[in-house]
Amino acid sequence: MREGVMRVRKRVFAAVLALSLLALLTTASTVVAEEGAEEAAATANGWIAIAAGIAMAGSALAAGMAIASTGTAATGATAEKPEVFGRVLIFVALAEALAIYGLLIAFMLWTKIS
Repeated sequence: MREGVMRVRKRVFAAVLALSLLALLTTASTVVAEEGAEEAAATANGWIAIAAGIAMAGSALAAGMAIASTGTAATGATAEKPEVFGRVLIFVALAEALAIYGLLIAFMLWTKIS
């Protein structure tokens, strides 16, 4: 059962990654040679926005997968031995920190947009 779930997660992750890359390539193909500083700035702002979105989406997806794995294990461990709750909570918090780091990077990129 567990192996089947992991295969499905890998396929979903690969599909999301492929669609993100396809969207990025589609956006890149529509960008034509810029003429003037305003168009160059608008194009750069668009790329920064795309990068911020990818950073946030990727980190949120990874954090969700990590929390699903660690949360399940933490629940099982806590059910067997309630005294390990504090230790397993640390692992779940570390997995959750991935999304916070992605949000931080996305925010830093977003503030670069002029």
